Amino acid sequence: MASITSKPALVTLRQILSELRKQTSSKKLADNQMVIYIFNQYRKYQTTDQQHCKAIDEMHFKAKTYYNYLHFSRKYKDINTEFKGKGERSIEETARMVGFKMPYDPKP
Repeated sequence: MASITSKPALVTLRQILSELRKQTSSKKLADNQMVIYIFNQYRKYQTTDQQHCKAIDEMHFKAKTYYNYLHFSRKYKDINTEFKGKGERSIEETARMVGFKMPYDPKP
């Protein structure tokens, strides 16, 4: 049973905050509505060691899922802007983009 104050839950919280920091333009995360909601959810499911509750595991699973969503949507955006169609490309440019080199075939 993973508690909200356990190491995996705190690591997940830090990962979520890191992704939000990378995706927002504001300086302070404390004013961000998403951060306020996430902290409220973490506080809502905070329990003592004597309580046995499935909501803790569910909350940690949802937090991990939310982190994955934020992380991979940012990665998708980065990859999409890098490889987005720019019209017609030459064969050499396409080969360089995927990491290949064109063979040099001099004409005698």
